[in-house]
Amino acid sequence: MASKKVFLRRKTIDNFLPEVVRAEATMKLSSVFVNRQPLKGFDPKDEKKYLNGILDVDPDNHDWPKYSKLFWAELSIKVGFEGVELEVGMNDKGDPIQIMDWINYNFAVRHPHVALSEEEMNSQYTKRFYIQDISKDEMKKNLKIQSKKDADKEFIKISSDKRRMAWVLRLMSSMNPDIMSREQIENSLYDLKEKDHKKFFNIVSDKHLEMKAEIEEMVSAGILRKIGNQTIFIDEILGDTLEDTIIHLKDKKNSGKLTILRAKLKELAV
Repeated sequence: MASKKVFLRRKTIDNFLPEVVRAEATMKLSSVFVNRQPLKGFDPKDEKKYLNGILDVDPDNHDWPKYSKLFWAELSIKVGFEGVELEVGMNDKGDPIQIMDWINYNFAVRHPHVALSEEEMNSQYTKRFYIQDISKDEMKKNLKIQSKKDADKEFIKISSDKRRMAWVLRLMSSMNPDIMSREQIENSLYDLKEKDHKKFFNIVSDKHLEMKAEIEEMVSAGILRKIGNQTIFIDEILGDTLEDTIIHLKDKKNSGKLTILRAKLKELAV
């Protein structure tokens, strides 16, 4: 037996009533009609499987469609402040541990007023309920923690290399690391990492980090120009995108051009 519990929760009621009254209020997740038929939680095959024993007739009875339609039309779930706990796990035979919870869950998941997360509910006006899966929430939280740990590891690696820190800083911000001390670069980069660790990790682990930083530095120095996504040297388009520009400059037949660009950059740095 594998127990699994989720919660059906409602949107916070926001009106002129006292907070205590609003907290105690319940909302009903009731039937809706789709193509003149009540919304069903299952396809016909699963409906017969899970509603067998719930309805007053057997699936083979000619009145099954009538009883089924009435069941879904009358189905309603009261959702209070604390939500409704639903057991959606299966027993060793593969059957629902709590059949009505399983029916209510599948009805809710298909309901147009129910979102699969609180974020989705808050972003869509028509959504008034959401499914909270604690196990999924914990997994998402842990993935975020692991992602932040990966960023922290990369920060520690590059913190001993001022040049690499400068590359990342240049790509993450409009700051000019050339006029900053090592401590300023490190402090600024740390703040940027804390603000957006995913962006930091993607930049620092990019295999074209050095080339991208060089191109950005050349643009800042006026050696290269940007028009939209295009990168231009004098009147020549090096690439329609940053990726195209990198491919162009890394091509062996363009090595002389890259040498000239680097020499110009070095002249300006003197």
